[in-house]
Amino acid sequence: MILVNETREVLSINISEVADKLKMDSTNYHFRKPSKNDGAEAWELVKQIGNLDLNSSYSYLMWCEIFSDTSIVVKDKESQKVVGFISGFIHPDKTDTLFIWQVAVDESQRGNGLATKMLLQLLDREVCNDVHYVEATVSPSNTPSKRLFFGLARKFNTNWKVSDYFTANDFPGTGHEDELLFRIGPLK
Repeated sequence: MILVNETREVLSINISEVADKLKMDSTNYHFRKPSKNDGAEAWELVKQIGNLDLNSSYSYLMWCEIFSDTSIVVKDKESQKVVGFISGFIHPDKTDTLFIWQVAVDESQRGNGLATKMLLQLLDREVCNDVHYVEATVSPSNTPSKRLFFGLARKFNTNWKVSDYFTANDFPGTGHEDELLFRIGPLK
């Protein structure tokens, strides 16, 4: 299965302009690079959400330490609780591509565009200056992630492609859905 949107003229859009259009009001939130001190809270957030693959707590410590430039954590300014986390990395074989591993938003914060705001802040970092594509794997039942990535394509008026990537048979045991590869871009 490969789904591709209609060809569109790619506009030269600055990520900051898109962020401004979204009115990135961060008065309630503090967006920043994670540190190893955020690993435990990131793990707890993913565990609490329940619909993402929960990796080992060690992996979140490592992720927040080693991949902090391409990941983001969001704390609620009032409670100082981690309410958002995205883990990502520059694809080693495609240096123009930011691969998004996980997107986690606390249930209390959903519906406010927080995932989009986190993604835009990541893309606006210097480390992403040469990034023109965003990729992620998404299971067919993960409607919020599908909306996030299709919405990103709409915001940048750019192309998207969804293709087969990992099948349920690729995973050990039973019960894991297929993972489709979403590719959005070019962004700049």
